[in-house]
Amino acid sequence: MDIQFRIIATSALGSILPLLYTLNKGAISEALLKERILEMAQQNYECLGMYKANDLIGICGMWFQTRHYAGKSCEIDHVFIDEAYRGLGIGNKMMEFVYDYAKSKSCRWVELNTYVDNFASHKFYNKQNFVAKGYHFVKDITM
Repeated sequence: MDIQFRIIATSALGSILPLLYTLNKGAISEALLKERILEMAQQNYECLGMYKANDLIGICGMWFQTRHYAGKSCEIDHVFIDEAYRGLGIGNKMMEFVYDYAKSKSCRWVELNTYVDNFASHKFYNKQNFVAKGYHFVKDITM
């Protein structure tokens, strides 16, 4: 299967909206997702796209920052591959691209968060030799 991996230009980040909407199971409106993507584009955010021909079939957001405990790092976010293309090794190839890309930006670590009930992702990231270093807590302060 011929899949291309490439960084999506900032001006084309709107193309990820349908996949983000699916990933979030419609819980966040497309209008709000679009607003947030435009803001993210100004905050050291980049997005890797996975393409079959010209069709976007997967995404992997990447945040670049320096952390006191890790130095320069890449945090991957909202990893999503269209269901029709899962189980074909695309995720492994995507991660190799991410590792190489992060190294090219002098990153020492790639890190991520995953939902506690997303067992398939836990299995995948364990096979990628990620280790759990802690818990990610959130609190909605608008309520």
